[in-house]
Amino acid sequence: MNGPEIFLTFPPELHLFLSADRLAGRTSLVTDGSSSLGHVVESLGVPLTEVGRLLVDGRAVPVSHVPRAGENVEVSAVARPQHVPGAPLRFLLDVHLGSLARRLRLLGVDAAYTNEDPGDPALAALSAQERRVLLSRDRGLLRRREIWAGAYVYSDRVEEQLRDVLGRFAPALAPWTRCTACNGPLTEADKDAVRDHLRHGTQRTYDVFAQCASCGRVYWRGAHHARLQAIVDDALRERAT
Repeated sequence: MNGPEIFLTFPPELHLFLSADRLAGRTSLVTDGSSSLGHVVESLGVPLTEVGRLLVDGRAVPVSHVPRAGENVEVSAVARPQHVPGAPLRFLLDVHLGSLARRLRLLGVDAAYTNEDPGDPALAALSAQERRVLLSRDRGLLRRREIWAGAYVYSDRVEEQLRDVLGRFAPALAPWTRCTACNGPLTEADKDAVRDHLRHGTQRTYDVFAQCASCGRVYWRGAHHARLQAIVDDALRERAT
C-alpha cells in the first residue's frame, strides 16, 4: 500500500487475531486511500464479526468509512450480550463444531449442523437464507460477505465454547426440548407407541419417553442422564448469576 498513514488501537480481546508486531498499543498502517475501514481491519486479521464500535478521532463511523491521513482509529470488541436483530436467534455451526451443536440442542437452542462439510460457500449461503448466526473457528469463512451474521468460537474445548456462545448471545434456554441428533423438536411419547424403538431392558426399566418429531429418535433418562443434567444445570446456573 502507498497512501494515507493511519493509527489503530485494538482491545486485548482482539489481540489473538493480530500479528505480534501490532500488539503493543497504537499501531500505524499505510492504507491505499480507497479501501473501507472495515476492509483495513480485516486485512490485519480481525473478522468484522468480532468488531463492535469503530471510533475515528473519537467519533463513531461505519465500516464503510474510508480512512484519511493521520486519523486515529479505536477498534472495540463486539458488545456482550450481543443483540442480533431481524430474526429469531438461531445458529449454524461448521463441520468442526459438532459437540458444541449437540450441547446447544440439549439446552433447547436452535443449532443447525451436519457432519458432512458442505463447503464455505454453501454454509455462508445457508446462513443468509435461514438468517442464522454462523459459528466457526475459521476466520476466512467468517469474512465471507454473504453470511447473515457470524461469530468466532474462541476455544477448542467444548465446555468453554458453550460458555462463550451462551454468554455472548444469551439465547433463551429450554432444556430437553430438541433432538441432539437432528435439531428437531421433542414431544412426549407414550411407551406403547415407541415400544418398537426400545431394547427389552429399556422397556422394563423406563416409563417416560420423548420422541423427535423430525427424525423419530426416542429419548429416555438412561445411563448418561446424570452427565447431561450436569451440563444443563451448569448452563442454567450461569444464566441466573
